[in-house]
Amino acid sequence: MRLLTKKTRTVVISITSLIDVVLLLLIFFMLTTSFVEQPGMKLDLPETESTTTENTDELTVTISSEGEIYLDKELLKLENLKEALLKHKEKNDTSSLVIKADKTTPHGTVVQVMDIAKQSGFEKLIIASEKVK
Repeated sequence: MRLLTKKTRTVVISITSLIDVVLLLLIFFMLTTSFVEQPGMKLDLPETESTTTENTDELTVTISSEGEIYLDKELLKLENLKEALLKHKEKNDTSSLVIKADKTTPHGTVVQVMDIAKQSGFEKLIIASEKVK
C-alpha cells in the first residue's frame, strides 16, 4: 500500500504593506510634534537649584537685558503693557502669567511688570529660571 505524502507549504509573509504603514506613522508623528519656540532674543535666565519643570501654554512676558518687553512675541512699551494684558485677559480666561527676565535685567523693571500684571487681574505669576548644571 502506498501512502500519500502531503506537500509542505511554505508560508511567506509580505511586509511591504507593513513598511508603508510604519513610514506613514513616522511622517504623521514628525509633523504633529510640537516644538518649543523661544522669542527671537537670547535670554540668560537666572539659575536656581530648586527649579521645577512646568510645561504651560500660558501667556508669557519676556524682558530682555536692555529692558525690551515682549508679550508673547509682540514688542511693547511698559506704558502699553497693562492695556495689552487686559485685552488678552478678556479673550482668554486665564489667571496665570509667565515672566521670563534676563538675569541682568534691572530688578525695578521686573517689579514694575509684576505690579502691572497684578493690576491687570493675573493672580498667579510664574518666574522662569534655569536649573543649575
